[in-house]
Amino acid sequence: MIRVMLVDDHALVRMGFRMLLAESGDIEVVGEADSGEQALARVAEIRPEVVVLDISMPGMGGLEVLRRLHARGGLRLLMLSAHDDSAHARRALDAGATGFLSKRSAPENLPEAIRAVAAGRRWLDADIARQLALAAIDGSGAHPAEQLSSREFEVFVQLARGRSVQDIAADLKLSASTIGTHLYHVKQKLEAANQAELTLLALRWGLIEA
Repeated sequence: MIRVMLVDDHALVRMGFRMLLAESGDIEVVGEADSGEQALARVAEIRPEVVVLDISMPGMGGLEVLRRLHARGGLRLLMLSAHDDSAHARRALDAGATGFLSKRSAPENLPEAIRAVAAGRRWLDADIARQLALAAIDGSGAHPAEQLSSREFEVFVQLARGRSVQDIAADLKLSASTIGTHLYHVKQKLEAANQAELTLLALRWGLIEA
């Protein structure tokens, strides 16, 4: 049996995943967490082989949790997202995810992705894989946010959701001045004048939902 931990802030989503995986025959949900902070606190106790992690959660955020789990070693990490853009996928893979799955995928893709990730194989939704391949070949599928560093991208998405510099700094355990510096670079690179314009860009690019 593949031991899996589910990390998502929506209880109904976790319940749906748990019911789906119970039918697989070879995957067992051994633990859950409703936040990144809880996942980091419980993962050593639960000892999963695969962590299925939502990229968009309140607080620390999925990408930061992903980095910290990856740094611990010994875990396979499958990132879930309500968005199917290549920008989120690229950031997740760069941060240590073995697979990236859109929540819009067919239900049978979840156990398939978990099996692949547990075996150490990359797993991507077909459309996201196509976008990444095009970007690698000729840049035609490159996302406008690709010019941001990993930390800048994370700050950009958090700010676009309406979070303050102070809140982001507390979650990422960085100083407010450091986050402010990232914000300055984000606005320069994306040619945005303020946080409202960043939100509009994120909405236009499908990085957040209205």
